[in-house]
Amino acid sequence: MSSCNDCIKFSLNIKDPLLEFLDISTGKYRNREAKFYHAIVHLDHCLNCGSDNIVHNGHLYSNVRYPALDASLPVFIRIAKERIICRNCQTNSMAQTELVDKYCCISNATKRKIIGSLTEDWSMKSIARQTSTSTNTVQRVLEKYSPSSFEDTDWLPEYLAFDEFRGVGRQLHFIAIDGHTHKIVKVLPTRLKKILSITLNVSQ
Repeated sequence: MSSCNDCIKFSLNIKDPLLEFLDISTGKYRNREAKFYHAIVHLDHCLNCGSDNIVHNGHLYSNVRYPALDASLPVFIRIAKERIICRNCQTNSMAQTELVDKYCCISNATKRKIIGSLTEDWSMKSIARQTSTSTNTVQRVLEKYSPSSFEDTDWLPEYLAFDEFRGVGRQLHFIAIDGHTHKIVKVLPTRLKKILSITLNVSQ
């Protein structure tokens, strides 16, 4: 394993043994200056039957967004995923990495940063700007990974903070947050006063 690979993994806090970093460069991404870490994900066996009797069949390249220290310089990990053909079972396989979910281009580290930012007093636009993503991405992460709402609607925190965001079909959704702990109290598919009053037990 090269010293370049070790240094990059240490600086980015990445431990995936299958991922090997090769180089660093800067360039343009959608007309913005960006930093690129070039890496490859190795695959030495068939994911279907486990055989190592394989033929390498090129690579699939993807640009994965990764958290940046400087929001003005987005960071991407350009991953080359090895593709193979198994001589034993005649199936195709492609290398995967724990860095990012399959068929996704937003790193899990970026998603964790978005989740952490959602507990702060930041707007979704600010979170999107700080994570080099879009407000739609922030909304999807919120909808998928937000903690379960409080089941006991007879109790509400002393201070509530409110916000709204556009979800599926660009419909406005409502979110209530504990003003002290910043934990999500409730996420509702509508912001109608009648629904909010019933759900949060607020007198009209």
